[in-house]
Amino acid sequence: MRYPITLSLSRRFDYYMQSFNQKQSTMYKVTPIPAFQDNYIWKISLGSKLILVDPGDADVVLKQLNSDDEIVGILVTHYHRDHTGGIAALKQEFPNIQVYGPSNSPYPNIDVKLNDQSQIYFEALNLSFNIITIPGHTLDHIAFYNQDWIFCGDTLFSAGCGRMFEGNPQMFLDSIKKLTGLNQDAQLFCTHEYTLANIEFALTIEANNQDLIAYQKKVVDLRALNLPSLPSSIRLEKLINPYLRCNSDAIKIKLSKLTRLEINSEVDAFATIRQLKDDF
Repeated sequence: MRYPITLSLSRRFDYYMQSFNQKQSTMYKVTPIPAFQDNYIWKISLGSKLILVDPGDADVVLKQLNSDDEIVGILVTHYHRDHTGGIAALKQEFPNIQVYGPSNSPYPNIDVKLNDQSQIYFEALNLSFNIITIPGHTLDHIAFYNQDWIFCGDTLFSAGCGRMFEGNPQMFLDSIKKLTGLNQDAQLFCTHEYTLANIEFALTIEANNQDLIAYQKKVVDLRALNLPSLPSSIRLEKLINPYLRCNSDAIKIKLSKLTRLEINSEVDAFATIRQLKDDF
């Protein structure tokens, strides 16, 4: 930053802080609202204007709002009740809210139906999102992303992925590859605090992964302070998440030893890891 040359050192600090605060006032904030046992509802805010991602519980959201806050949109990644259960009550409080979600969703109260490659824009926050379909956890699952953020619902977790309730291994793997092709350093916002349990399982697959071991220590420290382990990033997940490392020969060999089956392909490795985690 350049300062007027006539300013003293203390005045320069004041000048810097004033400029910093002005920047802060126009910056977006993404805040986790804990819900249920381990869900996060993500709140995107710019001043008093808010967007919510997967609000499964209205009460915890309403308790967080200031009197002048206005919810201008709700983003739904998939239909499960822990992601949609609070929407009806929120729309009673804010009747003009638009709900954005998958076009093929069983959830009935979506106002703006989205497909692969759809784009949405929120004028109140001057904020845009692109949409990709990422079926596997459910068939209606989508992600919202831009250059800075990826809201991936229950498809990808830190050091893990969602259960395969409706898709098949190839479908789920293809969806994860869509996510891993996005900006490597964008913040990755998953909707469950499963990280420590996922790391514990991942270490059974890659016990000597030094990145994973270091990450476990970091997450233990965060959770001891009751801080979220999220957001993550694609770059980090490629180092520590076994579902993103299915092409590793070492992992395939390990899986073959664990299951006494021949694991040669990437999709077979993915399916095997997912089944092992289900049984873990």
